[in-house]
Parts: sequence; structure tokens; C-alpha cells
Amino acid sequence: MNSIDEHHRWVEWSGEDQVYVGKCPDLITGIHGDDPVEVYKELGEVVQEVIDHFQQTGRKLPAPRTRPMMEVS
Repeated sequence: MNSIDEHHRWVEWSGEDQVYVGKCPDLITGIHGDDPVEVYKELGEVVQEVIDHFQQTGRKLPAPRTRPMMEVS
């Protein structure tokens, strides 16, 4: 399994902001946009960049905590 697959990522609609929000709370606060497919693609790219940065600097990645079907606020 790749490191990116250990960290739960998803896209949801924000009625308040009127945009789709991509989230990966273990590693980043989120990204947003108008197209959910593009937001998910960009989210994967950003999360991979974060993982690469941790690896390049010799830092240990945070342990995955967020799991599907778990209430996240």
C-alpha cells in the first residue's frame, strides 16, 4: 500500500461556501473548487506533495487517524 492510500481523502459540497471541498484532515486542512472530480484529483496531488516533503526532510508522517464512516467535523 502506498502512503497516500493510508490517509482518507474525500470531497463534499459546502452549502455555506457554494464550492466542493476536498479534505484529508490527517495531513492538510483542505482545498476547494467548482468541479468535484478536479478537486479530488488536486487533493491527491497536494497530499502526495505533503507526503513527499515529509519523506525528503526525514520527518515521520502523522499516523492515519481519520477513517471512512467516522464522524468528522
